[in-house]
Amino acid sequence: MVAKKEMIVDLENWNLTKNGESVCLLTSGVPILDNTGSLIGYRGVDRDITEIKRAEEELKETMADLERSNAELEQFAYVASHDLQEPLRMVSSFTQLLAQRYKGKLDADADDFITFAVDGANRMQRLINDLLAYSRVGTRGKPLQTTYCEAVIDQSLDNLKLAIENCGAVITHDPLPSVMADESQLVQLFQNLIDNAIKFRGDQPPRVHVGVESKDGEWVFSVRDNGIGIDPEHFDRIFVIFQRLHGKGGYAGTGMGL
Repeated sequence: MVAKKEMIVDLENWNLTKNGESVCLLTSGVPILDNTGSLIGYRGVDRDITEIKRAEEELKETMADLERSNAELEQFAYVASHDLQEPLRMVSSFTQLLAQRYKGKLDADADDFITFAVDGANRMQRLINDLLAYSRVGTRGKPLQTTYCEAVIDQSLDNLKLAIENCGAVITHDPLPSVMADESQLVQLFQNLIDNAIKFRGDQPPRVHVGVESKDGEWVFSVRDNGIGIDPEHFDRIFVIFQRLHGKGGYAGTGMGL
């Protein structure tokens, strides 16, 4: 550009300060010519964008780490669905066979031990299945497309039909918009939230309302219910994988839904 006497526009260039520090400058300028048309210099400005460039590098490193993490997660999903599932099926099958053949034929302690083994195997199977589903959320999602939330909520309620009927739950919702989403994952989201509201209910039949409002150009959804609620001190904990606020005897589940 200098040889061609061209204008310089937003040229990124790294330089060393007198203290030996590297700085990145964004340079713009116009050539200054003498009476003969020869270049004698440039007039312009330099803007220090060192922090911006370093932030960009950090972002690139973070994205690379995320890609590696996703690859490791997919590998884990493969291991969970193949290497772990098969031996667990064998353990589960034989413990169930023990229960069918020998329950009541041995002493009471033996019956308890068999029950514990069957329950443990079944619980481990549910944990692995839920963990496998969780690992696929970010890696097996479909491209975002226009999704009709009215149809999504109908599908979620249809999937929960038996649970809703058994406890007499009343589910209501605002008129719902269309959004850009992965429909199957959005169904799972609403289903998990409504299922939690039904599961963690009080003495009264569950009443669940799905609301929505437009805020700053986005749709903000909410789910409100009359259940037992969550103590504010546990708000962070409930979103940690496998974390449960109640013992497994109180409420079913593995702590993966939220």
